Amino acid sequence: MTTTARTAVSKNAQRIPMSSLRKTALLVGILFLITYITSIPAKFSLYPPLLEDPANLASIGPDTLASWGALAEMILIIANIGTAVALFPVLRRRFPGLALGFVTARVMESVFIAVGILSVLSIITLRQDFAASGGTDGAALVTAGQAFVTLQEWTFQLGPGFVVGVGNGILLGYMLYRSNLVPRGMAILGLVAGPLVCLSGAAVILGLIEGGSAVQILACMPEFFWELILGIYLIVKGFKPSPITAGMVHPH
Repeated sequence: MTTTARTAVSKNAQRIPMSSLRKTALLVGILFLITYITSIPAKFSLYPPLLEDPANLASIGPDTLASWGALAEMILIIANIGTAVALFPVLRRRFPGLALGFVTARVMESVFIAVGILSVLSIITLRQDFAASGGTDGAALVTAGQAFVTLQEWTFQLGPGFVVGVGNGILLGYMLYRSNLVPRGMAILGLVAGPLVCLSGAAVILGLIEGGSAVQILACMPEFFWELILGIYLIVKGFKPSPITAGMVHPH
């Protein structure tokens, strides 16, 4: 055996396997980043060409971008629920009720997203039927399409625009703050971000501000950075040693 081969064997023998706790943190971090990769393009680039101009509802053309947006949001649903399911075995050790509440909030957020996907797919089907009929009865199509557009907008306001603040902000931020699984300053950002999302979402529901206004976007920015920083931290660092993980093997 050559010297290089012996060195490689020695290094492999000394390599410490990744603990199950580290794998959980890595998985959660990756899933959080997947939610960004799938949600942002769907909302801001893939859906708008179809949904933002009423004239597009009664036009004949490809629906490729919107279809990709619907697929991206299906993956988003999987990632959303995956973050909660992966964290549940860790968080329930100290917060069984709140951990279940976090899973429930994540599921409810995903339900709203799913309804929004159905709205978009319904519009696509109406457009395809419109094209198959030779472009007749466009006024009826526009009326039905606008109803689905409105429904899709409200699913965003009630899901990512409100429930996210309860689940990812308040509940998850509180559990991570009390358990010391991540730096407390980071968890405080979640505790601040969650109420801001809920308050801005409530203001939209009550008609005090417009959905997608500068005020709402500004109020949601801390939540945006909270989830992004959390995902990156868990991928790079993993969980901090904490009493909540007593008996689990910590990464080295």
